[in-house]
Amino acid sequence: MTPKTAGVPDGGWGWVVAAAAFAVNGLSYGVLRSLGLALPDLAEHFDRSAQDTAWVSALALAMQQAASSGWALAFAPALGTLSRYFSRRRVLAVGLALTGNGASSLLLAPALQLLLDTFGWRGALLLLGAVTFHLTPCGALLRPLALPGDPPAPPRGPLAALGLGLFRRRAFSIFALGTALIGGGYFIPYVHLAPHALDRGLGGYGAALVVAVAAVGDSGARLVCGWLADQGWVPLPRLLAVFGALTGLGLLAVGLVPAVGSPDSWGAPLLVAAGAYGLSAGSYAPLVFGVLPGLVGIGGVVQATGLVMMLMSLGGLLGPPLSGFLRDETGDFTASFLMCSAFVLSGSFIYMGLPKALPSCRPASPLPPPPPEMGELLPVPKVVLLPPGGPHSTVDAAC
Repeated sequence: MTPKTAGVPDGGWGWVVAAAAFAVNGLSYGVLRSLGLALPDLAEHFDRSAQDTAWVSALALAMQQAASSGWALAFAPALGTLSRYFSRRRVLAVGLALTGNGASSLLLAPALQLLLDTFGWRGALLLLGAVTFHLTPCGALLRPLALPGDPPAPPRGPLAALGLGLFRRRAFSIFALGTALIGGGYFIPYVHLAPHALDRGLGGYGAALVVAVAAVGDSGARLVCGWLADQGWVPLPRLLAVFGALTGLGLLAVGLVPAVGSPDSWGAPLLVAAGAYGLSAGSYAPLVFGVLPGLVGIGGVVQATGLVMMLMSLGGLLGPPLSGFLRDETGDFTASFLMCSAFVLSGSFIYMGLPKALPSCRPASPLPPPPPEMGELLPVPKVVLLPPGGPHSTVDAAC
């Protein structure tokens, strides 16, 4: 039986878990982000359309998340366990772990293009598969941690084990709806950013540079946003809505970038737009998982992480094929990225219904928040003390 600690360690072995989650993120979503470079070769070899080849990444994403197979067997436990090891620096730790995505993309995008040129798409995918075998030792570093907020007994029955009871909480239901909508557009650049760059007239290594620039912005923003969120200056749900909206605007800019004149061009406008998208998407990513303990409590964070991945996979299953269909119908990815932006902006609008997402009047002397393991964004019973003048006295409030 795992010994129960007095509280969240906020460090210690948690930094080892953060390093393991960094590697897991890089070997899963980093690989997926770079995989778009191989789609044109797949389309040419199998004589298929962009819509058909988009199903390759979409089905891989949906199966590994919704069915809890493949990468999800490592990613969900890694992020869920990491959230349990931190409280005051939780979002920073999550942001540090999620930089594995950008760091891996930065290295894998040019490396994959080189492998495609040298060994073809079959040899390149075989080598990528060998690299992802390094997920195995990462799982051995996820040491279980028992906390005071944990339920006294593990949930019984498949529905309870999946955490479906969390949907009875209004805040989590709002979060789930917004996340599902954002998932419809969030993963389209993972699949079609490189093909979009090729359609805009860039060469293979120019397209790889676009992916790498987005990855650099993504990685740096995850760390900075994680630090910013942990300062407590702005409520996490508000940051979530703001950076979600900025991600949607960044995708809009990527879709509206004009074509370049020559394959030898570096495509500066697309590089700038991809960098802006990477900065905003990187800022959004750690907030998605960092806000969960406040919505469901630390005891339900692992189940909530799995549900979030499942919801995003629903959008990830439909978004890339729909993007490929629009590309086949219109001849380029402009409409695809406009649709992608609409999904993300819609989900960000839904986030505005979360607690503390919008400024509001609040008591001048607010009650202290509950401890992190109980969920600091969960409703707190209000205690009303009548003033000496009776119930009709002026309420002490400030806007």
